[in-house]
Formats: sequence, structure tokens, C-alpha cells
Amino acid sequence: MIMTATILTPATYNFSAYMIYLPVVLILTVTVSQFLFKNSKTFMMDIFHQKQDIAMATNSLFKIGFYLLNIGFALCIIELYRIETVESLVVSLSEKIGKFSIYLGIMMFLNLLLFLKGRRHASHKTNP
Repeated sequence: MIMTATILTPATYNFSAYMIYLPVVLILTVTVSQFLFKNSKTFMMDIFHQKQDIAMATNSLFKIGFYLLNIGFALCIIELYRIETVESLVVSLSEKIGKFSIYLGIMMFLNLLLFLKGRRHASHKTNP
């Protein structure tokens, strides 16, 4: 009979942290995306000179890109180190979600700048 030795490791809160982090960043991303792209329809209509089909198609493509970029980034930074207390769980999640929220805000403003630049470019083409 062969006996194997098992190494007991203390329990951590890492799994709980991941189960909290993932839904929070997904909900944040979806909420920001819905808000941004619902309100960007006006910009798209101006950019594409009231051609609704191309404006809405482009808006949908921007939305998919926004989702892919932000959810991909959230998954890339998911790593949380050994969390052994509830206090360190709260601190780690606050830090991780806070940094992601700042990143998401920056991405939202960058998209807004793209919309404004496109709108300005489109208005210069029509008014030489």
C-alpha cells in the first residue's frame, strides 16, 4: 500500500474574491457600455449624415469592441494574491475594482473623444 503525503494549506478567500470581482466588473462594463452607446447614436447620425443604417451598424461595432477590450482587460488583471482574512478580501477587491473603474472611465472618455472627433471631421467635410 502506497501512502501519499498531502500538504495542508490554510483556507483562503481567493475563490470568494473571484466570485465577487467577476460579476462586478461585468456589470460595470455592461452598464457603462449601454449608457455610452445609447447616447452615442446622435453622434453617429451626425457623422454619417443621417444615414441610420450605417450609423447604427458602426455604433454596434464600437459597442462590441468596447465589450471585448474592457472584459478582456478585466480578465487579464484578475489575479488576486493569497487572501487570508475578510479584511484583506475587502481591501483587495476595493483596489482591484477601483482601478478597473478608473480604467473604464478613461475608456469611456476616449470613446467620447472619438465620437466628437468624428463629428467634427464630418462637419468640416460638409462645410468647406
